[in-house]
Amino acid sequence: MSAQERLTDALYGLGWSTVKKLPEPVAVRLGRTIADTVWKRRGKGVQRLESNYARVVPDAGPERLAELSRAGMRSYLRYWMESFRLPAWSAERVKGGFAPKDVHYLTEGLASGKGVILALPHLGNWDLAGAWVTTKLETPFTTVAERLKPESLYDRFVAYREGLGMEVLPHSGGSAFGTLARRLRDGGLVCLVADRDLSASGVEVKFFGETARMPAGPALLAQQTGALLLPVTLWYDDSPVMQGRVHPPVEVPETGTRAEKTSVMTQALADAFATGIAEHPEDWHMLQRLWVADLEPGRGTL
Repeated sequence: MSAQERLTDALYGLGWSTVKKLPEPVAVRLGRTIADTVWKRRGKGVQRLESNYARVVPDAGPERLAELSRAGMRSYLRYWMESFRLPAWSAERVKGGFAPKDVHYLTEGLASGKGVILALPHLGNWDLAGAWVTTKLETPFTTVAERLKPESLYDRFVAYREGLGMEVLPHSGGSAFGTLARRLRDGGLVCLVADRDLSASGVEVKFFGETARMPAGPALLAQQTGALLLPVTLWYDDSPVMQGRVHPPVEVPETGTRAEKTSVMTQALADAFATGIAEHPEDWHMLQRLWVADLEPGRGTL
């Protein structure tokens, strides 16, 4: 393990051990202070966030983009402060910490016994939403996590999410898809963050007018298992309670090849994600390249 990896692991360990013990108002202030400090330094992550916001809000000038990126970093640090503290939250605090709309799509889907796939972008706090599902709805679910370096950091994330009632599978290794399909065929719930492709098999979609790649997994799982595919968007307001919406199901097209159906369904997911991101861009925590133009040689500096 490199010195940088040891430092990263130590910092996350400090967050989970220390931040969760802080009074909530203190944690909120700490998160905002860190966010503003990082934002002022204008490192690569902040610049990439601002560049992504420029596509989401194309008429925004430099001043507006700077305001958005500052708000975006504050939202991102709110996510981390909440996540560090979630293991110490009471069941009542978790239940009262999220107020999603149109949950009937989820509960009715689960009641049908066909299985449900929830697909989310990097909006708000998906860990809090997951903890709400396992606590308020008393429904366990399976998800997939990107393998992080160092391995000890990945292990921390897995232990943290399993502690919240989630079954966590590694993204790499090739066996995740089969396990997810089995869970769905058994009538279970699968939750996937699905606005950024981590493989070479992503589906091209139009996203805010430009081409991006998003994972094929949610659409393929719905086709193969008959499970319901539901987009979800999350956002913060000025209260301590996160807001959210479960969108209507993405239907499997009646005609077309598997690839054609997957393309149509993934585009429908992208469109649903775009509605939530357009309404609450500052809560979209995308500090990485996303659009194909930014991945091509010579386009973009980050």
